[in-house]
Amino acid sequence: MNALPAWLRDYRREWFAGDLTAGLIVTVMLIPQSLAYALLAGLPPQVGLYASLLPLVAYALLGSSMTLAVGPVAVASLMTASALQPLATPGSPEYVALAMQLALLSGVMLLAFGALRLGFLAHFLSHPVISGFITGSAVVIAVGQLPHLLGVKIQAHGVWETLAALVHALPQTQPVTLALGGGSVLFLWLSRRFLARGLARLGLAPGTSELLTKLAPMAAVLVTTALVAGLGLAERAGVRIVGAVPQGLPSLTVPLPSLETLGPLLLPALLISLVGFVESVSVAQSLALKRQERIRPNRELVGLGAANLASAVSGGYPVTGGFARSVVNFAAGARTPLAGVISAALMALVVASFTGLFHHLPHAVLAATIVVAVTSLIDTHTLKEAWRYDRGDALSLLATAAGVIALGVEAGIAIGVACSLGVLVWRSSHPHIAVVGRVPGTEHFRNVERHRVETVPGLLALRVDESLYFGNANVIEDRIEARLAADPGIRQVLLVCPAVNLIDTTALGVLTELQRSLARRGIALSLSEVKGPVMDRLRGTPLGQALEGQIHLSTHEAFEQARRTLGAV
Repeated sequence: MNALPAWLRDYRREWFAGDLTAGLIVTVMLIPQSLAYALLAGLPPQVGLYASLLPLVAYALLGSSMTLAVGPVAVASLMTASALQPLATPGSPEYVALAMQLALLSGVMLLAFGALRLGFLAHFLSHPVISGFITGSAVVIAVGQLPHLLGVKIQAHGVWETLAALVHALPQTQPVTLALGGGSVLFLWLSRRFLARGLARLGLAPGTSELLTKLAPMAAVLVTTALVAGLGLAERAGVRIVGAVPQGLPSLTVPLPSLETLGPLLLPALLISLVGFVESVSVAQSLALKRQERIRPNRELVGLGAANLASAVSGGYPVTGGFARSVVNFAAGARTPLAGVISAALMALVVASFTGLFHHLPHAVLAATIVVAVTSLIDTHTLKEAWRYDRGDALSLLATAAGVIALGVEAGIAIGVACSLGVLVWRSSHPHIAVVGRVPGTEHFRNVERHRVETVPGLLALRVDESLYFGNANVIEDRIEARLAADPGIRQVLLVCPAVNLIDTTALGVLTELQRSLARRGIALSLSEVKGPVMDRLRGTPLGQALEGQIHLSTHEAFEQARRTLGAV
């Protein structure tokens, strides 16, 4: 009994209605998404359905979120296509096998990260980088679906090449396909913007209106499939359709990669794992906060790893937590992961008995559902906020998005991480240094340029708001020398160090030489508010010995000693 997950051991009967409702609604939403995202990944449509079966059960047993909906998602599908298209022909048996191997490797990596308790890895991809990556991916995905909406076939890779090829292919546009795809885009966009509001005006509860709006893609699929089948548009107008979808549950197999394919798949598997984990945890945490629940990042690694292993052995491809489905799952009343298990059972029923219903489903409509879904991922809000608050983060976001669009998924992530690290290094190498004085009548010290404070003639009190290391040690020395040159009357330099968590070897050497240089000029160097771990390392060094008696517990103490030493009144 102890092997059961906590939510199942403590399950309450009153939760079942919410879980059942959420499972039903998410299934209706998941069917068109699974088919569409498989198309986006370059895979046969049934692979998307397979990836919506066992992964949901595996995550329910091992994940920590009560409402995260796992399955195929747009970004992971794009990354899958980006990784596999150079290795095999999309849709071929070899391509499908590689997708399963990619899921297997991703699952193994996530499980290993979970076992090693590496949940903190999520923090290495900053929010602007993730936002820029998803925004760039959304643009790439949307542009990639335009040929399906127009009913044209082109051979192109990348956004610019695709757009250029589309311009030349416009005369071959199929009017009926464009009508179906364009009409679906318009319907889905109008539904997203106005349907919930209209239903609310008709008297439906706001929550119900929002849930019905999320089911608009399924309505588009049903109506257009009926039109294509009833009017014979595939034969008469050349509308591309999904065609025969194999019926029956997938067989279980272990898709072990060969040595030849292992190398090319390792980096894509790692990137899919990291991006999927970060995206899933952010969604899970935002939903958990609404119910005062807790998300355990290391447990999420295990849950997502198990979900990807389950997808691999059941004929699927990499999966992760989906934002839109998770929000719908939460809003529909899901209380526990049983909602995901119910969705998996319903999807199994569809795969086993009803795949024939998808035969006449037009590709243009699946492309329309993808386009409308991913355009909502273009995150202009974060860009505006970052531009107002922190230009460095905004530039990282833009660089990541531009890298994904111009150079591809892997290059985009590399550019984003490099930009984030570059901004971090630049900031730490240009620390904020303030001349401080004492607020009258207190023991508090503040920037002389921001506050009316008391100073001691002959004392230069500098607060360094950064750890001291090889990247900024000389900057601090240069700032001190500039102050000394501007005021020849300075007889004592006080470094206020409450923000200094580290003094590395290079900085120690710079400070040691600075102390000696100042001493030769008759200027004393002292420190205040040095943290314990920093002080422990200074003891026994030449600098620590030279400053004996000049390292003060508080800046107030150093200030008073300077008043006495310098003869201030």
